Amino acid sequence: MKLANQVAIVTGAGRNIGEDTSKLLASNGAAVAVVDLDKGRADKVAADIVAAGGKAKGFVCDVGKEADIQTCVADVMAEFGRIDILVNNAAISDNKTMFDITTEEWNRVLAITLTSPFLFSREVAKTMIAAKHGGKIVNVSSTSGYYGRDRALAYTAAKGGVVNLTKSLAIQLAPHNIRVNAVVPNKIGSPVGKAEFDPTRPVLNLVGRPGVPMDLANAVLFLVSDESSFIVATALFVDGGCTALMPGNA
Repeated sequence: MKLANQVAIVTGAGRNIGEDTSKLLASNGAAVAVVDLDKGRADKVAADIVAAGGKAKGFVCDVGKEADIQTCVADVMAEFGRIDILVNNAAISDNKTMFDITTEEWNRVLAITLTSPFLFSREVAKTMIAAKHGGKIVNVSSTSGYYGRDRALAYTAAKGGVVNLTKSLAIQLAPHNIRVNAVVPNKIGSPVGKAEFDPTRPVLNLVGRPGVPMDLANAVLFLVSDESSFIVATALFVDGGCTALMPGNA
């Protein structure tokens, strides 16, 4: 198995991309800390993994709070004894214009979508460095981090920040044999913060179908496996080629 004897943390793991990523990593041998704000969802995904013969446990964490993140990482270490993989997937969106969004909403979106990957990476990296076994971190960005939108502001700013956060973390953690990369999805699964997936939601890409969570999970698995050992500080687009389509060609 690609990830035998490794331990992974996946945030926002109670549904959609986080759920499929957790299950795929577990099926490849990793013990998975299924982190979500909703205890029921986290425990359900963990139970599904265990029922399928894998190893997992649910952990409740508000990733918008530094103390919660520190406690979560400590609890994962206490449960599994090590951390080899971190997938920073949790995010929320505002879907508002600059005149509609409140300062409180702006701060909350940035706390969950941008600051939490920094905080989780810092706390997890401390354990990896102390153990001297290296590790892999994958941050989930978005095509919204590369292009402006007329109905989201904090989300686009946060996801753009995730891209350069990834590069700086990669530079600073490379001496410790910790590889940091990002994945860049576009309209994969259900919209951010929603449970319902509408397969008829219109998409414009080169593949001709909406993305599904396993599309991104497969990319994450690649980036945390030895198959990508020479890939670092990269943002891997998993968007069906939509960013290749200029407006004039659409």
